[in-house]
Amino acid sequence: MDQIVQLHPAAETTSRGKPERDVPSVESSQLMSGRRELLIRHGASTYRLRVTASEKLILTK
Repeated sequence: MDQIVQLHPAAETTSRGKPERDVPSVESSQLMSGRRELLIRHGASTYRLRVTASEKLILTK
């Protein structure tokens, strides 16, 4: 169930006011694909990305 997601450069600025020229951006709706949570594998660790009842994102290990 691997999914390819296209990333696009962000047009926003960082907290320091500098442009995020080389930082990719993806809509959370693309990642979640209509689900309320997903697992992210990073090396030997697995993280859970969850959408809360108030539509915020929480990432836990």
